[in-house]
Amino acid sequence: MLPILILLILSFAWSTEKLYVVQRERSSLAVVQNGKLVKTVENLGNLNHATLKFRGRFAYIISRDGILSKIDTGTDSLVKKAKVGKSGIGFTFCGAKVAVANYEPDTVVLLSEDLDVEKEIKTASRNVGIKSWKGLLVFSLMDRDSVWMVNCSSGKVIKRVEKVGNMPFDALLSEGRYIVGFFKERGVGILDLEGFRYKKVNFKEGGREITFKIPHFGLWGVWKDTAYIPSVGSREIKVVNLKSFSYLGSIKLPGLPVFVAVSPEGKYLAVNYSGDKENYLSLVDRERGKVIRTSELGKRIMHFRFSPDGRFIYLSSYYENLLKKVRVPDLSVVGKVRVATPSGVFLYKGGN
Repeated sequence: MLPILILLILSFAWSTEKLYVVQRERSSLAVVQNGKLVKTVENLGNLNHATLKFRGRFAYIISRDGILSKIDTGTDSLVKKAKVGKSGIGFTFCGAKVAVANYEPDTVVLLSEDLDVEKEIKTASRNVGIKSWKGLLVFSLMDRDSVWMVNCSSGKVIKRVEKVGNMPFDALLSEGRYIVGFFKERGVGILDLEGFRYKKVNFKEGGREITFKIPHFGLWGVWKDTAYIPSVGSREIKVVNLKSFSYLGSIKLPGLPVFVAVSPEGKYLAVNYSGDKENYLSLVDRERGKVIRTSELGKRIMHFRFSPDGRFIYLSSYYENLLKKVRVPDLSVVGKVRVATPSGVFLYKGGN
């Protein structure tokens, strides 16, 4: 009787949430629902650092080798694939289009939602930090130290900002501001998309410039006007106000942070690590700025995501080949699903 009761409890704990988990070494997506692996979508390309986004009832995923795939979340079947480059780095939705930034070739590609190529914009550069805002496509030219703005409908370049900084590498969109980080210099550039004004900001602590994990904004946690940023080479999170770009302080950690995520209600931060703490996850009281619990929860925790109600965290344990569901705040494991070489975890919230 007891084993059956435990199984029922674990099944209830998983609820009906649906997750798509990147199987990094298998070029595939694992579909997990109700605590079970229900399907695998195959042949999606090189999924190292793959990006997946949802649009209505469809999921789109870009592979590192430039394959953009469209998946029907109702049937979990591959609808279409399009080869948009040799090395894809990211994509966004721009009006009724999908826009892909390529490292190679030197293009930004606009496609219909059905993945028909409509326009290729030549840039003579590797392209990064692609975002969309009010019918405007914004991206950075890594090799030209520039930011371009493109009309989503026509695909025409409407503005170029030159000499933004030394090798722009990634960007964050925050309330009408395109915030760009650089590979070869500290600080960030801020482009006001309403007035097309640009400025650069450097952060200092005790008179010294601070180095953030700027090139990868996807690693930052953001809550309202505050960013929680993994530090480079030190065991702490840097805290920055995104409106004033003032430095607010730091949160001490037991390891070298990789990802910082904020729970949906803003109560907690969750952090995973590289190096000696790569098997651990920490939960931080966001308002107090204090670690409240650190637990060994896997074998190289690659990625994680809060459930929509903030009561659980889903995490991928790479060397165990497991997706785990962990309860917040005690960080106890309440469910496991076998998933081969899991990395990115994406939660589907439903759509029309």
